[in-house]
Amino acid sequence: MKSAIKNILIIVETILIIFLTISVVFLYRNRNDAVETMGKADSDSKDTAAEIERKVNDNYYELSGKKILLEDGTYGEIWIPVLENVPAFSKNIDQIKSRNGRKFYVDDSEITSLLGVDVSVHQDNIDWNKVKESGIDFAMVRLGYRGYGTGEAHLDENYAENIQGARDAGIDAGVYFFSQAVTAGEAVEEANLVIESLEGLDINYPVVYDWEIIYDDTARTDDVSVDVLTDCCVAFCETIKNAGYTPMIYQNKRTTIFKLDLNRLTDYDFWLAEYNSEPTYYYDFDMWQYTSTGQVPGIEGDVDLNISFKDYSK
Repeated sequence: MKSAIKNILIIVETILIIFLTISVVFLYRNRNDAVETMGKADSDSKDTAAEIERKVNDNYYELSGKKILLEDGTYGEIWIPVLENVPAFSKNIDQIKSRNGRKFYVDDSEITSLLGVDVSVHQDNIDWNKVKESGIDFAMVRLGYRGYGTGEAHLDENYAENIQGARDAGIDAGVYFFSQAVTAGEAVEEANLVIESLEGLDINYPVVYDWEIIYDDTARTDDVSVDVLTDCCVAFCETIKNAGYTPMIYQNKRTTIFKLDLNRLTDYDFWLAEYNSEPTYYYDFDMWQYTSTGQVPGIEGDVDLNISFKDYSK
């Protein structure tokens, strides 16, 4: 009996020894595997960080530096990628000079820009000879407008008088139409009204499509889409061009960037409205309206001042 019990104890002891030995070996191997995995993870982490740094440094995200920065009330500084097929501003900002509230573009010590005003019936009676003597080279005259509520098109009461007065004084003249078109068809109607109303009048500067957002009231144009507004620009400009005039688009910086498909409008000259010491608009423009509070002898009160980088009279 004692011999049997002794044999059983020996067997149990042997089994325990075998079990403990296997456990130790298993734990050791798992530890080595864990260390190896951790080492590999650390290595992968270092490689990933290095790879990210390399990709950033190599412009992996295609950050060419060509971006438009704007300020937004909610987001602060925001950026918009540049349209590669739309030409950038072709002039040197540093060559735009100011003197006595007037701006000039200077190239090789010579003024190569032209100074202009834009006027409407709101300027009342203008002494165009005094305007000319003060150094004004051209005038952009409002020919008409469409009501943002009624949608009816009207002629500016003083458009013919202003065109004739400017030309008689030796000032170059163009016209603009304040549009509130909501379809391309309405834009064509506006262009045809301009063409008909110019019959017998002498202009040698562009005919401008001036579509504006109404900020302080409800307007029929509030829901006009980007595609429709761009269609209107094309429709107006093509109609004007087919009549033998030079078409142009007038717009401010933010509306241009947010509301126009500029890729479709590269065939037309552009008149920028940005009241600033210097223009910050990225893309090219041919005329710049830089203030609405200009003072010009012969015109009572404030008047918009512009410079043109191109002489349209030639």
